[in-house]
Amino acid sequence: MSTRGKVVAVTGASSGIGEATARVLAEQGALVVLGARRTERLDRLVAEIEADGGQARAVRVDVTEPADLERLVDTAVEAFGRLDVLVNNAGVGLIATVEDGTLADWSAMIDVNVKGVLHGIAAVLPVFRRQGRGHVVTVVSTSGLKIVPTQAVYAGTKNAVRTIMEGLRQESTDGVVRTTSVSPGYVRTELVDSIDDPATRHAAQQAMADLGIAPEAVARAIAFAIDQPDDVEIGDLTIRPVRQG
Repeated sequence: MSTRGKVVAVTGASSGIGEATARVLAEQGALVVLGARRTERLDRLVAEIEADGGQARAVRVDVTEPADLERLVDTAVEAFGRLDVLVNNAGVGLIATVEDGTLADWSAMIDVNVKGVLHGIAAVLPVFRRQGRGHVVTVVSTSGLKIVPTQAVYAGTKNAVRTIMEGLRQESTDGVVRTTSVSPGYVRTELVDSIDDPATRHAAQQAMADLGIAPEAVARAIAFAIDQPDDVEIGDLTIRPVRQG
C-alpha cells in the first residue's frame, strides 16, 4: 500500500514540519486528519488542501490532553473508515541552561514532548490492533544525538521519546505496528520563537536562518517512510543541513 489512499493523522499540524507534512502527504494522495491548538490555521490549511483536490479534516488538539488525541483518532476513523498512520509531531523547545531554566518550562517540555507522544500512542494502538496494521511516526531531534549547552532538558525529553519508540519497535515485531523515528536538525520553523531569554532566542533564530533547511525536507522523509511496503520498516531517519556540525 503506497501513500496514496492512506489515512494519516498529524499533530502539531498548524505550522512548520507538521504543516509541511500535511501538504506533502495530501499532494501524494493521502487523506489527512490534522490536529493542533491553533484552529484558525488548521481550518485555512484544510481549505487549501481541499482546493487542490485533497481530502482533509481538522481537529483541535492539545497533546497534553489524552482525550484530544482520542478525538483525533476517532475523527479519522469516522471520516475515512480507518487510520493507517499517526505522525507525532507536536513539540516545544524552551531552551536555556539548566541553571537558568524553570520548573514550568521543564514541565511543559515533558508534558508536550514526552507525554504528548505517549497520549498519541495510547490512543492509536487499539485501532491499529483492531485493523491488523498501523504505523507510528514520531518526530524526535538531533538535539538528542549531540548534547550541547542550553538544550539539556529539551534533549532529555527527545531521548526519552527515542527510547520509548525503540521499546515499542521491539514489542511490535509481530508485524502489526511499524515505528519510525525522524530526527531533524536545524529546520526553519517557529520552534525557537518561544525561548524566553532574548540572547538565547536570537542566537537560535540566527542559527536557523543561517543553517536551517525547509520543513518540506523533513516532510518528504516522513512520506518516504510511510510509502514503504507493509513488511518494510524505516526505523530511524536523521535529516539535517549538510553544514550542521
